[in-house]
Amino acid sequence: GLSYTWTFNDSTLHVQEDGRRFVSQETGNLYIAKVEPSDVGNYTCVVTNPKAEQTVWGPPTPLTLRTDGVMGEYEPKIEVRLPETTYAAKGSSVKLECFALGK
Repeated sequence: GLSYTWTFNDSTLHVQEDGRRFVSQETGNLYIAKVEPSDVGNYTCVVTNPKAEQTVWGPPTPLTLRTDGVMGEYEPKIEVRLPETTYAAKGSSVKLECFALGK
């Protein structure tokens, strides 16, 4: 499987240590809750395929703060779509992701 990480201004993000940021290992999306001025900068997605021993870097995406206070179109919703059925072998570990957006 693929693994996803993000860089922030050319430094790797350690989102596991930061409860405001979350990287979906299902989609690769980066989510930031309660954006702060320190979050402003360039974000780059890095996708790694360990089997092919290959890493691909996406283009930088700038994040800027709005000064008009408009939130945009983020009505409350569940962002990640889970399959109807998830199978697991007895004794194995399963990771399910559910992420909600909202005001």
